[in-house]
Amino acid sequence: MSPITVTKADEIILQNAVDYGDEEVSLLNAVGRTLAADIAADRDMPPYNRVTMDGIAISYQAYAAGLRSFNILGTMAAGDQPLAVSDTDQCIEIMTGCVLPPGLDTIIRYEDVIIQGNYATINTEQVKMGANVHYKGADKKNGEIVVAKNSLIDGVVISVAASVGLVNIKVKKLPKVLVVSTGDELVDVQQIPSPYQIRRSNSYSIKSTLKSFGIEADMLHLDDNFESIQTGLFNSVDAYDVIIVSGGVSMGKFDYIPQALISVGLERLFHKVLQKPGKPFWFGQGSNRKLTAFAFPGNPVSSFLCLHRYFIPWLLKSLSIVDTSYSFAVLEKDVIFLPQLQYFLQVVVSISYTGQLIATPVEGNGSGDFSNLTISNAFMELPAEKNYFKKGEVYKVIPFKKILYHG
Repeated sequence: MSPITVTKADEIILQNAVDYGDEEVSLLNAVGRTLAADIAADRDMPPYNRVTMDGIAISYQAYAAGLRSFNILGTMAAGDQPLAVSDTDQCIEIMTGCVLPPGLDTIIRYEDVIIQGNYATINTEQVKMGANVHYKGADKKNGEIVVAKNSLIDGVVISVAASVGLVNIKVKKLPKVLVVSTGDELVDVQQIPSPYQIRRSNSYSIKSTLKSFGIEADMLHLDDNFESIQTGLFNSVDAYDVIIVSGGVSMGKFDYIPQALISVGLERLFHKVLQKPGKPFWFGQGSNRKLTAFAFPGNPVSSFLCLHRYFIPWLLKSLSIVDTSYSFAVLEKDVIFLPQLQYFLQVVVSISYTGQLIATPVEGNGSGDFSNLTISNAFMELPAEKNYFKKGEVYKVIPFKKILYHG
């Protein structure tokens, strides 16, 4: 199978997104999940004519007729039953959040009132009918949608859900994911590696990234032996929805992952993408999309890039979330890249004082130099049909950290 373009890889991956269904979770466990059903108002919002300023409640008709001094009937705090006035020259001292009393329609804030004894005198002429009142149903009517399904649940959505009495929220199910690392040269983090070994890091990076999406992935390490790899994968295919592999997908004699994935029932949808880093990337699925496999190169930068560039957009589409994980930035200096491959340049993206996103290239030593990922915060996607990229040109960037202001 010949290598494919990044565009074609995108197309194939996104065409094979998977809907894993819905489930209900408790209100406080829903943060970061995707809303699977609309949230509707269970009554008008606000549910009553709500006072929005501390002050006095008056009848605007009395004010329009020239009255400026009002007899204070009483005081209301939020949650109190409304007092009833018997005359238009009466007012009520009232606090933010109160129900607007019957017969009164305008709130004059304390800053515009002088109170002496039982009388409140208005000392401004800037009074409008209905001032400082949030009317019943002004935001939403009973039964109207307040949060649409497929929204990402954050603190605001939790607040709205609580306000309509939802104890549990219906969310999109997350896939069960297994992260597989391969390589005889890899030892676990707590071990002391020999001079010819290194500690496993890719699987921890992948697992921690997935955790930010609410996925608690399992991890498995397999030695560079076809039988053990095949057995490990075979024992996993029925237990997981997604397998993410790091390593063993290139052209080496011990790169058994592509063959092993096919042997346990997955169909190869592509192998190798015309890009750098990450060219040996393998993608496939089982019958009826019961299992999806992303097999990334073992080089740390390649694995990290492929996760953010391909898996996360696939996950977002599977969860019906609109992908906003990329942006566009201005290249800060000239770059030359001669191979006819789509180049993912490590950059530091910052926000200039004029509001532009500026991408500054980070010099590195190839796809094994993962220490540069601590310096950079995004990949800039440079198209394969060009070799010379000039300062001031604009290209797509895939951030993997927060972008900060830079003066």
